[in-house]
Amino acid sequence: MTKRPNKLPTLEDSLAEVSQLVEKMEHGELTLEQSLTHFERGITLVKHCQKILEEAEQKVQILIQNNNQEELSIYREDQDESPERNEHNN
Repeated sequence: MTKRPNKLPTLEDSLAEVSQLVEKMEHGELTLEQSLTHFERGITLVKHCQKILEEAEQKVQILIQNNNQEELSIYREDQDESPERNEHNN
């Protein structure tokens, strides 16, 4: 019987649980079976965290593309001028 729910926790809760699992495993007081169970749970949580972070990154990229196109264009124009400034400084 395991206490772990089927639903995966939030990013913060996942990271905290991974930290707890690592701490328990580092103490070396677990059986092989317990260690493997903890390791498997840790891998599941890390993959879950990666997925959450990838989704957040995609959302940020979409928001930037959709909402700040004019600002990005202005920024690119500023970058185009930078090499000229650098040439004068060399």
